[in-house]
Amino acid sequence: MENVFRSDRLIYRAIEDTPEDEDFMHLIQSDPVAFANSDNGILAPMTRKESGSWKKSVQTNKLIGVIICLAPPPSNPALPPDTKSSPPTPIGCIALTGLKPGYFQHRNSYISVDITAPYQRKGYGSEAIKWVLDWGFRIAGLHRIGIECFSYNIGARELYEERLGFVFEGRKREALWHNGGWHDLLSFSMLESEWKKLVQEE
Repeated sequence: MENVFRSDRLIYRAIEDTPEDEDFMHLIQSDPVAFANSDNGILAPMTRKESGSWKKSVQTNKLIGVIICLAPPPSNPALPPDTKSSPPTPIGCIALTGLKPGYFQHRNSYISVDITAPYQRKGYGSEAIKWVLDWGFRIAGLHRIGIECFSYNIGARELYEERLGFVFEGRKREALWHNGGWHDLLSFSMLESEWKKLVQEE
């Protein structure tokens, strides 16, 4: 069986209780632009305690929650055999919401994804979303996977609907106050049958 925790350029690993992962998860939550594009909470400096609670939630309350890492370059055969290869570089986090007790039969989940600023607009987010769709449908047996974005995040809508094939389901009008104005919450989803069709067409 192939390594289900790899995609073309990325590695997906567990979130560990290490100082390094605590620092990285805090870094994600501390980016005000990324936070405003992915969280409808009020924008305020994030404490270590708050980011730690979020980290623990991703570890324990999600169907899956992983750190997205950029795979190291292939080893150079010209180097001595005992040369240590570079470790994978953490660049983001992706998760699927957990299935609530008493609601397992619906097999629905939602994606949350964050890519740190230096690695945005390089296709890593779309690669990670394709990976988590594959894991959700093929490994976890989900029937429907949803994803949401805010109407002011034009790039996210184009990515989800036009490039990844999610179906636009609707909007909650003026549900979000951001930067001095009201904005809509947009909802998208993909069914297992739609995902299978997209995979066959690739």
